Amino acid sequence: MADIYSQLGVKRDASEAEIKKAYRKLAKELHPDKNKDNPAASARFSKVTQAYDILTDKDKRARYDRGEIDDDGNPKAPFGYGGAGPQPGGGFNRAPGSGAQNFGAGEEVDLSDLFEGLFGGGGARRGGGGGGPFGGFGSRKAPQQKGADVAYRLPVSFDDAAALKEQRVTLQGGKTVSIKLPRGVEEGTKIRLAGQGQPGAGGNGDAIITISINPHVFFTRDGDNIRLDLPISLDEAVLGAKVKVPTVDGPVMLSIPKGSSSGKVLRLKGRGFTNKTSERGDQLVTLMVDVPAGDAELADFVERWGNKGKGNPRAGLGV
Repeated sequence: MADIYSQLGVKRDASEAEIKKAYRKLAKELHPDKNKDNPAASARFSKVTQAYDILTDKDKRARYDRGEIDDDGNPKAPFGYGGAGPQPGGGFNRAPGSGAQNFGAGEEVDLSDLFEGLFGGGGARRGGGGGGPFGGFGSRKAPQQKGADVAYRLPVSFDDAAALKEQRVTLQGGKTVSIKLPRGVEEGTKIRLAGQGQPGAGGNGDAIITISINPHVFFTRDGDNIRLDLPISLDEAVLGAKVKVPTVDGPVMLSIPKGSSSGKVLRLKGRGFTNKTSERGDQLVTLMVDVPAGDAELADFVERWGNKGKGNPRAGLGV
């Protein structure tokens, strides 16, 4: 029988790393942006994303393995109604061989006769707390379940995540909505869109959007700060200079102090990520002196300069 492990193509004892690797491969193949004319691929993308979200949540994975929740993450029906769980559209499918009818959305089902048969007729009377062990249980109607949630994964550029730029996402059915990234956004942040999931008798489920932040070519994230290795020329390091530096908000000018060495860190205030308290981190710029290779004039100068007894820069290391 197919389950969420087989949807991702992994074994039941797969590690989290194996699950993530399998999901990334499938997501690249099935992402709606690459399959705009293939509804089946988009539907499968939603399924594998739902499977991924369950299997990377330790609690949900344990509950799934114990048979407590189904492939959509919903609690399974009680009393062993195998196969008679809630279906998209709000009805209940008939379990094979059960003789149960297919009740559509909006119909009310009186289960009192069923429970009278199960418990000898004394425990489930309509309208009252009878003398049986289950009192008036049979008179209570089962709550109508909402439709299933639908999982999406939204890739966001590093720059957009840092600047909290509004994103657009296309939901099943072709509806496009705008999403405001929350403060403190990070890899794996989930955003819930109420009522944008599958329809059900108790109302629509929700859309659960998981944020994935794309890596940057030269920026890296360090908590709320952003780090950048900045190459500078030898003359800029020795004499000092004002140089243009990229940030997630656009280029800015940065002053390089005279006599700067490789590894010196300069700070650009408020150019990092915004945390949950609305405070923004900084951009930390590490200077990297770029020494030209094959410059005979520079080599001759350094050789003459070195003979003046400049000292040992590694003396502090005891060597």
